[in-house]
Amino acid sequence: MDPITIKAILNSVIFSLLGIVILVIAYFIIEKLTPENTWKEIAQNNNIAIAIIFGAFIIGIAMIISAAIHG
Repeated sequence: MDPITIKAILNSVIFSLLGIVILVIAYFIIEKLTPENTWKEIAQNNNIAIAIIFGAFIIGIAMIISAAIHG
């Protein structure tokens, strides 16, 4: 393989892992700021409204992270 290709693949993997770590950290920050345990509300109480809000949150944060990484 070309050394440039290996470097590009390595950069993609590093930035992907960095983005996932930032997304998980953002989730835990939001989890601490909310008064209820959101995962319990979604999984056990089947609260669809909170599931939709958290889905939108994850998509929004992922878009911000990808824009920051992409430049």
